[in-house]
Amino acid sequence: MTATGNIAFDLSSEIGDLLAGVRAFTEAEVVSRHQRYAQLLSDPRQRYTPSGLYSEGVLELVREVRTASAEAGYYGMFVPESIGGGGLGNEALYRVWEDLHHSFGPHYWLMAWVVAHWARGPSHVLVHATDEVKATVLPELLSGRASMCFAMSEPDAGSDARRMSTRAVRAGTGWVISGRKIWITNGPYADYAVVFARAEAGPGDAEPGGITAFLVPTSAPGFGIEGAIRMFGEIGGDETEIRLEDVTVGPEAVLGEVGGGFRIAMSGVSSGRVYNAARAVGLARWALEAATGYVAQRQAFGQTLSEYQGVSFPLAESAMEVHAAHLVGLNCALLLDRGQPAVKELSMAKAFSTEAAVRALDRVIQVHGAMGFTNEMGLVEAYHSMRKARVADGTSEILRRTIAGRLFAGDMEL
Repeated sequence: MTATGNIAFDLSSEIGDLLAGVRAFTEAEVVSRHQRYAQLLSDPRQRYTPSGLYSEGVLELVREVRTASAEAGYYGMFVPESIGGGGLGNEALYRVWEDLHHSFGPHYWLMAWVVAHWARGPSHVLVHATDEVKATVLPELLSGRASMCFAMSEPDAGSDARRMSTRAVRAGTGWVISGRKIWITNGPYADYAVVFARAEAGPGDAEPGGITAFLVPTSAPGFGIEGAIRMFGEIGGDETEIRLEDVTVGPEAVLGEVGGGFRIAMSGVSSGRVYNAARAVGLARWALEAATGYVAQRQAFGQTLSEYQGVSFPLAESAMEVHAAHLVGLNCALLLDRGQPAVKELSMAKAFSTEAAVRALDRVIQVHGAMGFTNEMGLVEAYHSMRKARVADGTSEILRRTIAGRLFAGDMEL
């Protein structure tokens, strides 16, 4: 066990070796592809089709990264061992994502598929799958040949997920699902969707009429997408609105118990919060390093920019915040690995880290002047990513609501 730099949390030799291996893989399989296909991956007019979806060339590169990572043993390393994954815990998840974003920044965006994201690839959510699904679907997902999406949010049910109106009605031994979902990441490209719906009550259900999770093939009749949702002025994207019109699935599609889907959903969202806290710290560190190098060299009015407090103090402020976010995130990951629920701490880590990253990126853009807005720097891309992260997997407001609720319930451990 060794300490890492100014972080006193011990880093095991196993995780240290893992970080080095993932970095080397990313350099070989991701950076090299971005260099070989620079025009395709950096020019939005080639990256997207006129409808705003990824072009087939981009999708093929995504599949190549997924399958290469699966062969190397990295893609499913956070998937539970019980369903064929590596079974690594939250500390490893946090350190891997933080290290990747710190090392490579936002430029090499195919990096997002080096490790299976809980909502796009195999994850602990599928522990609840039936034996039939585990035998037929899991091998496709674990190999990287197929992907999935997490269809929970609805036009009238975002943060308040219990208001969802998508319905699943019994039809013989199976179900018929109808409703609409929105903001579904990887929705346009997924082979399977984890769909959450209010299930018709039946005898013995965990929660009569409660939210139930279904694994639905996106090729099923009645399953449709509305095209890409464009954000931040981009001409394309990977979020979509999904339309379910009398989609029929068999009994094997149910994940876990009928009426027990909300707990499954929250377990996925919790993993997303660890991921977002980690990449927030990584991107903020990457940006601050770029900024300190720049202001130490850039001259204005006979001095380097670093000699002006108006430039150096905002960077110092962000350095304080990012260091604190790093400690909070690692501590939270270790608590989760010990089996503690860490509900309050996970909310703190995600909210504080993503907000600190947004502030850091804004300050770094400012000190670069007009250069900070250029595509070449990648700072605006990083800012957009982190601004979205303040909403994804629990808004900052919802997280504060959770923290306050825990405090008033007597959880005063700080």
